[in-house]
Order: sequence, then C-alpha cells, then structure tokens
Amino acid sequence: MKGAPILTSEGMRTAEAAIFAAGVDPYALMRRAGEGAAEIIWRVGHLRDTLVLCGPGNNGGDGFVIAHALRAAGVSVRVAALGGSRTESSRKARAAWDGEIEDIMTAAPATQIVDALFGIGLVRALEDRLAERLGELVGAAQHGFAIDVPSGIDSDGAVALSPVPAFTHCIALGAWKPAHMLLPARHYAAQHWLVDIGVAPSSEGAHALAMPRIAAPGVDSHKYRRGLVAILSGAMSGAAALAAEAAAHGGAGYVRLFSKQKLAGLSHAIVRSEVMDFDRVDAALIGPGLGRDVDAHERLVTARWSGVPLVADADALWLLAEHGFGDGAVPVVMTPHEGEFSHLFGKGEGNKIERTCAAAARAGSVIVHKGPDTVIAAPDGRCAVAGPVSSWLSTAGTGDVLAGLCAARLAVTGDPFRAACEAVWLHGEAARRAGAAFVADDLVAHVPAALASAL
Repeated sequence: MKGAPILTSEGMRTAEAAIFAAGVDPYALMRRAGEGAAEIIWRVGHLRDTLVLCGPGNNGGDGFVIAHALRAAGVSVRVAALGGSRTESSRKARAAWDGEIEDIMTAAPATQIVDALFGIGLVRALEDRLAERLGELVGAAQHGFAIDVPSGIDSDGAVALSPVPAFTHCIALGAWKPAHMLLPARHYAAQHWLVDIGVAPSSEGAHALAMPRIAAPGVDSHKYRRGLVAILSGAMSGAAALAAEAAAHGGAGYVRLFSKQKLAGLSHAIVRSEVMDFDRVDAALIGPGLGRDVDAHERLVTARWSGVPLVADADALWLLAEHGFGDGAVPVVMTPHEGEFSHLFGKGEGNKIERTCAAAARAGSVIVHKGPDTVIAAPDGRCAVAGPVSSWLSTAGTGDVLAGLCAARLAVTGDPFRAACEAVWLHGEAARRAGAAFVADDLVAHVPAALASAL
C-alpha cells in the first residue's frame, strides 16, 4: 500500500544530502534527474521541436541537461534562459550546452515547452511579465512539461503564488511533493510522472497510496473469522443500508444492520435487527443516515461504550463536533469531508497533509480526510495520500460506500490505518471500473472486482 514518498522542500534537500554523503557528485545527480526527465519527454513527444526554458538555479540546470539529452536523441531543441546560472551544478550543465541560448522574453514558441525555470524552492510570485510570458509559450505549445513543479507553484503549500498555465505533464524528480498530490496545485498538470534518482525509501512521513495486497480468506475460514461488521442506522436508513451493502461486498464475513425500519431491496445475507447486539462484532460503523436528534446521540454513546472498534462517519462526526468526545472510546477511524473536518478540528494551518496528520494525533484516531485529494493519517504519524480518482464520485451516497468499506476492512484486518488505506483504494478502483454517471448503488457492484484485482 505504500507508494513513493511525498517530500517537502526541506525533506527533499535532506534526501539529496544523504545521496551526496553516499558519494554521489551533485552534478552527477543533476544529470541523472535531467536525463530521466528527457526520457519521459522523448517517450511523449518523440521528435517534436522543443523549447527548454532554464532558470538561474538547479531547476534551470536540469533544463540544460534535458536539452542536451533531447538533442542527442535527434530532437530539434532550443534553449531560452532567464539570466545567468547561479549554482555550481547549473553552471556545469550550462557549460555542457554548446548551442545558442535565447532570451526567454523574445524566444519564438515551439511545439513542446519545457518549464525548468523554478523548482520546489519557490516562495514568492513570479514577476507579472514573466508569468505572462510563460503562459503565452505554454499556451502556444501542444505539450507543456513542468520540471518538478510548474513555475509559480508553492511546492509545500500546493497553491499557486502567481498565475500558472495548464501543463499537459509534470515530471517530479526523486519523490512526489505535496504540490503533485494536493489540490489546487495538482490541477495545473494533466499527467504526473516520477523520475527515480535514488532517494532512499522511508518508513516515516507521507507516501502515495499504492495498490494494497489483500489476502483471500483461509481454507478454514467461516463467517465469524472473516469479520463481523455491525452498522447502526438511524432516521435515514437508506444510507446505512448502502454502507451495509458495501461492507458485505468489501470482504466482511457477516454484516448486521441495526435498524428500526424495514428495508426493501436489502441483500438477504445482511441480517437486520432492531436490537443492538455487539456479540462477536469485530468492527462497528455509525453515522450514515444516523440523524442528529437525541436518539441518534444515544446510539452513538452506546456504540462508543460497546468496546468494539468504531468507524464514525457523517452525522456521527457532527454529533462528536457538537457534543465533544467526552467519555467512551474514541472512534478508531473517522471519515470527514472538508466541511466535517473543519467542524471537528477547525481550519488549522498548513497543507491538507499537515492538517490531517495534526488532527489524527489530536484525536487519537485514523482520519480519512475525504475529497478529490483524500489524505489518510494515523496518530503515530503514518500518512498516505490517494492519487486522482474519478470525478463521478461526486454524487450522493459514495461516502456511505467508503464508510462501509472502512468497517469491512477493519473487521478483516484489525488494523485501522491499513483498513482505511485498503478502503480508499478499493473505493477509487471501483469508481474507475464503474465508468461514467454511476450512482452509489452501482459503485457497490464493482467492489468485488476491485478487491479481486488486489488479491
């Protein structure tokens, strides 16, 4: 489930320092990065004429390496620079380029533009004329490649400091950065690529969410060993029923739905009961369709005192925010969207990764901070960020499906962080398989195939 690391600017500098300490020359590392980026550009654009825009720092040095490598591959390459090169490695890369160097303000457009002006260290807006010129050149090209991050982006904050054009490709060097994973910065490139430059794997910090490895039930499994999920319904039983269907399809061996209402169309395998009985239950879910009245609050209190690992979603999160955590067990997994997150924890400071990690430590729970850039954080500092998912997930009920999957995977694995990561991945993969214009009920039908692909 752990993909490539997601590093801040400082984290990337630390990772590079470790590579240098192992004996790698800084210019050799620059060549490794630039040549790796050039290979991607070649694979995408082949022999299309290319203009490389080089800035004064190491990002500009990467650009000179890219230009040299593309020309060696037979590409018609021009270079336009923004002043002189100011670092030792970038000066070496510039010296190795024996072609003409044009002025970025007067350089003619090209079929492909490579933006190597500013990298991850940018902390202020581009000058207006430069930002405008970059937009003109990228807008006139068929392909626009941003090296590490698009110029004008705050890599750590994942926000634009000045107007940023839309790139077709962003090529990350060494590790993902927050700007590659989080909105709005991720929006400025249609596709993202990662060049391996030898950054050592880390067990700490944030990582990209990768496909999980899910084990099939053992030969001696039965419904209780597979994991029993209890789902507590409330005033709007349809949402709870949807979560129950997701839990049943998400690998749990047995699902009980505590509901006072009879539900038409519920799978016969899901056991409905009006009496809350937590005997042999491995994980419970409360929130979907719960309501916010006194009865809903009493059911939440009952669930928290049940001694069963609890997933809290939707109305349960609203009740926790309004009434506080008080006595009783803290939910092991909470699944807020942005509005619910702010209601629970406030706006906070930092990017979405930092805010979610801080909330998980404060709450003592795994937080699934939902959205098009879902962040999953554990109290011990583990963090995963999901990649882009289908925008068709923006429809009613899909959050209930995710909550049901979280409960199912928690009942199966017993590990809240692992369960949340598996659930988020399965949710996104089911959406990919569902295609366009699906409703949440359709999404549930694609969960078994999504799960099977991860066995």
